[in-house]
Amino acid sequence: MPEKEHDPVREAHQRREQRQEQNIGILIRQLSDSNPTFRVRAAEALGSIGDPRGVEPLITLLSDPVEEVVWVTLRALGTLRDPRAIDPIVPRLSDSDRWIRQGAAWALGELGDPRSAPAIARLLDDKKKGVRIAAAEALGKLGDPHYLTLLEALLDDDELEVRQAARDAVKKLA
Repeated sequence: MPEKEHDPVREAHQRREQRQEQNIGILIRQLSDSNPTFRVRAAEALGSIGDPRGVEPLITLLSDPVEEVVWVTLRALGTLRDPRAIDPIVPRLSDSDRWIRQGAAWALGELGDPRSAPAIARLLDDKKKGVRIAAAEALGKLGDPHYLTLLEALLDDDELEVRQAARDAVKKLA
């Protein structure tokens, strides 16, 4: 019986896959580290790697007591664009922290599910301009023309950046 042929390319791919498996496991474990800096870095890395195995562990991090950890987690989940994250993100639109509301609106816009549009639309009159901007941008990405009237109302907002975001969203929906 002939000996199995040595294929260095295949072996290199296998080693790379094994390292990636190990790295993802390490990052997932870091999400529960007592140091919030490690949780932030792990969430960022899982978002940039793009592996769907990171979605469920990241979803559990949405209840982290540190706002920065939650904000970075929202960014990671939006980047991953996995529909499993939609329902867990929607309640964060009502968070008392403006960065969390803003991050949730951004993430839902990236996820692209029009079912989240009514919840996002409620943020168009938020006190914080960054939240209004994120909501307008998200609604523009979702592509539902039912929100044109609400977005057009933002064209008279006191803040220039909000008016610009509303104008861009209206262009996408018109």
